Amino acid sequence: MKPPFVLTLASAGFEAARRLEGLPAGHRSRHLHGHGFEATVFAELPPGFAAYPGGEVDALRERLEAALAPLDHGTLNQLIEEPGDAQLARWIRRQLGLPGIERVALRSNAGRGVDLDRDARAQVWRRYRFQAAHRLPHVPLGHKCGRLHGHGFEAVVHARLGPGDASAEAGYDRLDDAWAPLHMALNYRCLNEIEGLDNPTSENLSAWIWQRLQPSLPGVAGVTVFETGSCGAHFDGNHYRIWKEFTLDSAVRLAHAPEGSARRRLHGHTYRLRLQLEAPLDALLGWAQDFGDVKTLFDPIFKSIDHQPLHELPGLADGDAASLACWILARAQPLLPALARVDLHETPGTGCQAARTNDGPAMPV
Repeated sequence: MKPPFVLTLASAGFEAARRLEGLPAGHRSRHLHGHGFEATVFAELPPGFAAYPGGEVDALRERLEAALAPLDHGTLNQLIEEPGDAQLARWIRRQLGLPGIERVALRSNAGRGVDLDRDARAQVWRRYRFQAAHRLPHVPLGHKCGRLHGHGFEAVVHARLGPGDASAEAGYDRLDDAWAPLHMALNYRCLNEIEGLDNPTSENLSAWIWQRLQPSLPGVAGVTVFETGSCGAHFDGNHYRIWKEFTLDSAVRLAHAPEGSARRRLHGHTYRLRLQLEAPLDALLGWAQDFGDVKTLFDPIFKSIDHQPLHELPGLADGDAASLACWILARAQPLLPALARVDLHETPGTGCQAARTNDGPAMPV
């Protein structure tokens, strides 16, 4: 089997003030204001980047924290001419000075952010919430989703910055304008009663939103629908990707960490594990795969790693995030042939991705 493509990711925050004077007169962001920013870097790290094998996550986080230190509790305009989110993300990327950076993500609040791809092209995203009921009419008899029920749905709209967008902030405003009529159509509604949503799976809902955003938002790059906090679907105009998320409370120690290192001691994490699957839709059921089936098929692997000492797993090279993500991918793929990527976070925004390829949606961390 081809070795997986592995990315290390690290996150760090900083508090800073700024004013964005390039925005139109009267825009609130022209005033001096502040944010609690969160930056995340995804990188294919070169051999020897860390002081010891398995230390890549810590080494990358330390590199990121050092890059952000000049920004913390400062006024960004003193370092960056027009410090919008996209310009700020590019500044952070340059400060890191790392080969192999695949993505830099920056959030200026929990509901919005910007992603730079490996070529430093920017996408903005906004998170929206709506309350709705639905039922899935074609599921097998007795399936719980066949009953009328409801969710606090979240939709994340991703869009490429357009030529008329002076900054990411102008892009966020454009997203808000495009989303407003869809919010009116979806919020406090039964989705099955809406034209085109007679079978409102997460996959069909993400495609429905994408299609209706296209006329007013031609730069839309994808729509991510969170049906619950632990599962959902993404549509980019051509491909569907779903995910199912799990929480692991497990113990670990890193065998290669040096004597005296905290990582060499027995410790533990509440890991966030996300399985991403990519497949065409079932013509009748309207989904790539049933979230419940994903959970059932993965359950034997889940039980072997949850509330367990991970460093004692047979066949696991070490207890570091990359080794564990690759271990999970190798064992889950025969059970879930559509499995495309495993995201494993030791702490929020910090961990590894192991994937069949380096392609895939840049969903918010």
